[in-house]
Amino acid sequence: MARWDYDLLVLGGGAAGLTGAGMAGTLGAKTLLVERHRLGGDCTWTGCIPSKALLDAAHAAHQIRTAARFGIAASEPELDYAALLAHVHRIREHVYEEADSPERLARFSVETAEGEASFVEPRRIRIRDEAGERVLSARKVLVATGARPRLPTIPGATEVPHWTSETLFEGGELPGHLVVLGAGPIGMEMAQAFRRLGSEVTVLSHGSRTLEGDDEANAAIVQQALEDEGVRFRLGEEPSALEPTDRGLRVVLESGAIEADQILYAIGRVANVEDLQLPNAGLEVERGALRVSGRCQTSHRHVYAAGDVTGRAQLTHWAEHMGKTAITNAILKVPTWIDEGGLTWSTFTDPAIAQLGPTEQQLRERDKRFETHELPYELVDRAQAAADTRGQIRVHASRWGKILGVSIVGARADDLIGSWALAKKAGMRLSTISSVVHPYPTYGLGNRRAADQWFIRHFPAGLVRFYGRLLGYRGSIPELTPPV
Repeated sequence: MARWDYDLLVLGGGAAGLTGAGMAGTLGAKTLLVERHRLGGDCTWTGCIPSKALLDAAHAAHQIRTAARFGIAASEPELDYAALLAHVHRIREHVYEEADSPERLARFSVETAEGEASFVEPRRIRIRDEAGERVLSARKVLVATGARPRLPTIPGATEVPHWTSETLFEGGELPGHLVVLGAGPIGMEMAQAFRRLGSEVTVLSHGSRTLEGDDEANAAIVQQALEDEGVRFRLGEEPSALEPTDRGLRVVLESGAIEADQILYAIGRVANVEDLQLPNAGLEVERGALRVSGRCQTSHRHVYAAGDVTGRAQLTHWAEHMGKTAITNAILKVPTWIDEGGLTWSTFTDPAIAQLGPTEQQLRERDKRFETHELPYELVDRAQAAADTRGQIRVHASRWGKILGVSIVGARADDLIGSWALAKKAGMRLSTISSVVHPYPTYGLGNRRAADQWFIRHFPAGLVRFYGRLLGYRGSIPELTPPV
């Protein structure tokens, strides 16, 4: 009789768990994935997929409303909010069926089970479901139970009509006035989406700026774009109370109350660790999340963790990366570390904002020596053709062109950042990127032209003059200066 029921038990069927389970099954490990609610996790059901479907619908409405800039008669779009939500639901169901369903996982030799999982011992897991409970053992365990929206502790927060990312897409009516509590990525995306769909929107945040994890100059461009569309910001203010009203709710602030139909809580997330019985496995928690090493290993060498439950960057692609890293270490037994320096993220506002590695402010805080090379979108011909030149590409690099970080704001920023991530991972310098042939006219050409700024700054005029005299050339050497 085998000592272990499984080679790998995965707790949680979100991005990290699905990636880890699929990879382990493909590698020949007998794998069971346990999910308490529904496979797919936040990304499929309450995060990436439905929010982007809503954003794209809102973008279509905005294009109709602003078509005059192209010489096309503009009009106010007619919205069927129920039909829009039905569209969002169809999209996420399609993604689930194509990527997350038990049938799909079975193709990768992964078994699935629905139930509540908790530790009995480090490598023994109790699973409770409608039929009762059972205890299973495994050589390795991957914890990927994710996180949930953080609820405010403001008096009255649970008594007023409110949304979180888990309830936002589940029905109801388009609010006449939506208050968004939080000015991070979720708050900013949904503020713009609902404003474009026709709601009045007010964003509240105790912080003095929006998108605090991003480059400050880029965040200011995004905030101005939302203000231009009619989103109101009340920054540096914390509600003292939330009160129900006949209309919906009243937000009590020191500077005056706000009447609204609905409020969206977008103030962060909390790791799902409470029900895991972590003390039974001797697993350590740090700042409310499961502590892991750079190899995704917990305080027990046979238990790994990945994704939001670790409290690290709460991003779907990062969860997938951590899932792969965990399995490479646990199943393949090849020492591998998460690539902190290659972390990218994007906020899907319009203009979009994207980041690779540290921002300018973070580099200064770390006392790094660097140069910043900038290209405004006014110099991207594709942006001129699209009649939207808001934005800039800012590359932070060493004197010799080694990429340290990249900050982009503007159209397609979310797609452009991937090229920089690849270049940084491959150790390319700006001189190499400057020599790559890009199609014209594209937004991607802006990346190359941003790299060109390094060459302009370090143009070897003295060496060129020497060769010019040697070869008998009679022209003068121009003084090259960056465009910004």
